Amino acid sequence: MAFDGARLSDVHVLQDHATPGRVDVTVRVAAEQVTPAALEATVSLVFNGATVAEAATPLTAGGDDTAQGVAHLRADDPHLWWPNGMGEQPLYELTVSLCDGRGRVLDADRRRIGLRTLRLDRHPDEWGESFQFVVNGVPFFAKGANWIPADTFVSRLTQERYAQLLTDASAANMNMLRVWGGGIYESDDFYDLCDELGLCVWQDFIFSCGTYPTFDRAFMANVRAEAEDNVRRLRHHASLALWCGNNELEQGLVGDAWTDTTMSWEDYGRLFDELLPEVVARLDPETDYWPASPHTPVGDRGDFNNPDSGDAHLWNVWHGKMPFEWYRTCTHRFNSEFGFQSFPEPKTVATYTLSQDRNITSYVMEHHQRSGIGNTTIMTYLLDWFRLPTAFDMTLWLSQILQGMAIKYAVEHWRRGMPRGMGTLYWQLNDCWPVASWSSIDSLGRWKALHYMARHFYAPVLVSAVEDRGAGTLEVHVTNDTGERVAGEVTWEAMSVTGERLDGGTLPAAVSARATGPVATLDLRALLQACGPRELLVWLELRVGGEVVSTNLATYARPKHLELADPQITLQVEDADADGGYRVRLEAARPALWAWIAFADGEARFSDNFVHVAPGRPTEIVVYPQQPMTVQALRGALRVRSLVDTYRTEEWPA
Repeated sequence: MAFDGARLSDVHVLQDHATPGRVDVTVRVAAEQVTPAALEATVSLVFNGATVAEAATPLTAGGDDTAQGVAHLRADDPHLWWPNGMGEQPLYELTVSLCDGRGRVLDADRRRIGLRTLRLDRHPDEWGESFQFVVNGVPFFAKGANWIPADTFVSRLTQERYAQLLTDASAANMNMLRVWGGGIYESDDFYDLCDELGLCVWQDFIFSCGTYPTFDRAFMANVRAEAEDNVRRLRHHASLALWCGNNELEQGLVGDAWTDTTMSWEDYGRLFDELLPEVVARLDPETDYWPASPHTPVGDRGDFNNPDSGDAHLWNVWHGKMPFEWYRTCTHRFNSEFGFQSFPEPKTVATYTLSQDRNITSYVMEHHQRSGIGNTTIMTYLLDWFRLPTAFDMTLWLSQILQGMAIKYAVEHWRRGMPRGMGTLYWQLNDCWPVASWSSIDSLGRWKALHYMARHFYAPVLVSAVEDRGAGTLEVHVTNDTGERVAGEVTWEAMSVTGERLDGGTLPAAVSARATGPVATLDLRALLQACGPRELLVWLELRVGGEVVSTNLATYARPKHLELADPQITLQVEDADADGGYRVRLEAARPALWAWIAFADGEARFSDNFVHVAPGRPTEIVVYPQQPMTVQALRGALRVRSLVDTYRTEEWPA
C-alpha cells in the first residue's frame, strides 16, 4: 500500500479476564511514519452493531520511523467465545483508525475478535503430565482431524471451498483442526471461518519431515521474518489454540550429530527451542508454544510417543500392521495424528479411470495411491474383517466402512479414557487430489463413510461398548462432553442375525459433566453359548429426556463371520421440507449393517449414511439433491445397499 504520511504497521490485541464480569482489552498500536506529524489512534469495540467501548491514544514517535501507543477498552458482561459444542461463537468488531492532527483518517484496521482464554494446560497428575486445552477455565476433550492444503494449486482455493470443508468438520462435531506443518499458512478466510464455527486451530509452523540449515544466518533471518509475519497476522483469532514448531522432526530426524538423514539436537534447538518460542512469547504471549508434534516433554526427548506426557502420532496400525484392537491398549495423553486409508467412492474414482482401469491393482489405481504400502494394506485389513467383495465398486465402498471402523475403535477407546487422554485428531480431514488416502472427505468434497461415522463417535454424548468374547461380557459406557450432568437410560437388545429378539433391558445412565464411565457390564455368556458369537448382535440406544442421543452396535465376531441374511431393505421418500431436504425412511426385515444410500445421477448431500438398521426400528436420512426434483424422480435415483451387498452372489435373490 502506497502512503505519504503514516500507516498502521502493527495492531496487537491483548485480553485480561482476571476481573469477573468483564474483560479488559489492551490494544497496542504501531504506525510507520515518513513525515513528522502528530498522530492519534482511535479504537472502538462493537458487538451486534452496538458500541461496547471506545478509546483514543496519541502515538509517540520512536527512533526508527515508528510511532506507538496503547489504548485500553473495557467490555462489561462479555459474551464469551466457545469451541463448537461448548457454547456460542460471538465475535466483536475491533476497529483501529490512524488519524493525523486534524482528525483525518490516514489508515484503518478492522478485525473480529472473540473474548476468551484458550491455553494448553500441562501439570503433573497421577498418570504423568497432562496435555489438555482449557477454554475460559474449562478443560475440554479435543475432537477433530488434521488439515492439509485443500488444493494442490492453492491459488484456486476460494472462500466457498474453505466454508464447505470447515462446515463439514463442524457438522461432524469437531472442535479442533491441526494445520499440518507440511502444508501452508492458510489464508485469512480459513481462520475467519474457524472463528465463526468454533473450530480451534492447532497451528504448526511450516516445517515438516526434514532437516534444516539452522547454522545459516540468512536462512534463520528468513525464518524469523516469516514467523513474525504469520504470528502477527493470526494472533488475534479466537480459534487460535497453539503454535507448534514442526511436524515429526523429533520422530527420528534429530540425533547427536548431523548425518545424511538427521540434524543435530544443537542445530535443531536453535530454531525450535530458541527462535520460534522467542517469537511467540514476544508477539503472542497469550498463545502457548509446543516445539514439535509429536513431542515428549518429560524424560527422554527421543521417546517421542511416550504415553505419560506430551502428544503422540500413533501409526502402529497402518504402518505397523497391528490389529485395530491395538488401539484399545493405548493410554497416550493426546493423539494428534493416527489414521487409516480408504478409496474414494465410485463417482470420484470414475473421474480418473477408464473402465479398464477399474481394478485395485491396475496401474492407474496404484498411481493414485501415494502410500507405498497403500492398496495392499487396505486389502490385507479388508480381508481380515470382511468377506471378499464381488465387484470393484463394492471394494471401494467396503474400504470406506473398514476405514471408519478403524478410527471408531481408536476414538471411542480414547474418549472412554478421559481425562487421562484429552484429544484425538485423526489424519486427515481433506484431500488435495483424487486418490486413495486417509481423508474422511475426498478431493471433490464427498463424505466418506468415516465422516458420517465421525458425527456419531464425536457426538457430545456417546454410548459405546467393550466386548469380551472370552468372558462373555459387554461393558457399556457413556461419555459426556457437555457442561451439564446427563441422566438418561441405555436400552440394550440382543438379537440374532436373522432379526429374532433374544434378550434386552434398560439401564439407568447418569454421568457428570465432561466425564465418562461404565454404566453396566452385561453378562451374555448364556446367549453366546446358545447361539454362538457369529449369530449375535447387541444394539445400544441412549435416551436423554426421551430423545435418542446416541446409538451403537456390538458384535462378538468379525463382520466377515456374521451369518447375515438378506435384510430386505425398503425405502420411502417424503416431500421436501423448507430447506429442500427429502426425508428418506429405511426399514429392514432383518438386520442391515452399514446401510448406505447412493445417488445414481447428479449430486446430493445426506444427513447421515452407513447406518445400522434393525428390524422394527426405521432410520431416517435427509437427502438434499443439488438440483430440485420430484419425489418420484428422487426415489428412482436412490440406491440403497448394506454389508451383504458387498459380497452378494448371483445366487442371492435380487
